[in-house]
Amino acid sequence: MRILDQDADKSINQITLYLTVLEAQELRDSIDSLLQNETHHHEHISSEDYKKEITMTIYDRLQLDSFDERSKKIVLSDI
Repeated sequence: MRILDQDADKSINQITLYLTVLEAQELRDSIDSLLQNETHHHEHISSEDYKKEITMTIYDRLQLDSFDERSKKIVLSDI
């Protein structure tokens, strides 16, 4: 697991999510979609007002060709 604070461009160790029921359902559906489609490796889950966003990524350390260089670095070194 890697958690990236995109604003600070640094890895963090823990987060707390406060989700509405609809946001939690969207997160669940996004995870299901990622697990069912191996070629699609990320989903965006937005708040109702689109001011906040979670980007959910599923990765395999041995198959990172489709990831950008920053993402590869995060996955491989957790920095």
